[in-house]
Amino acid sequence: QVQLVESGGGLVQLGGSLRLSCAASGFTFSGSTMNWYRQAPGKERELVSRIGGRGRFTTYADSVKGRFTISRDNNKRMAYLQMDNLKPEDTAVYYCHTIAPSGQNYWGQGTQVTVSS
Repeated sequence: QVQLVESGGGLVQLGGSLRLSCAASGFTFSGSTMNWYRQAPGKERELVSRIGGRGRFTTYADSVKGRFTISRDNNKRMAYLQMDNLKPEDTAVYYCHTIAPSGQNYWGQGTQVTVSS
């Protein structure tokens, strides 16, 4: 079955960096767009970044452009989110996500990122 497992979250100070990882299994990873979402307390889940199957197409939310970098390693079936110059407003649970050809959504369990000021 499809599994997405995030790791790499934690507590970091203002201006610090973290690298989130998403280990994928159970589907054709290289053909799948991978997404990173986040959800802060009391707020809706929002799309942070997206990367196409071959890694050549990427998009970012305006709030993270220039600070976050999404990447993937299809050989390792891994997706990554490098987060630099972190701000308190980046505090959220970050989720790895993909959509199967059937249209079904798959989510990881999430990893907490907390940025202290």
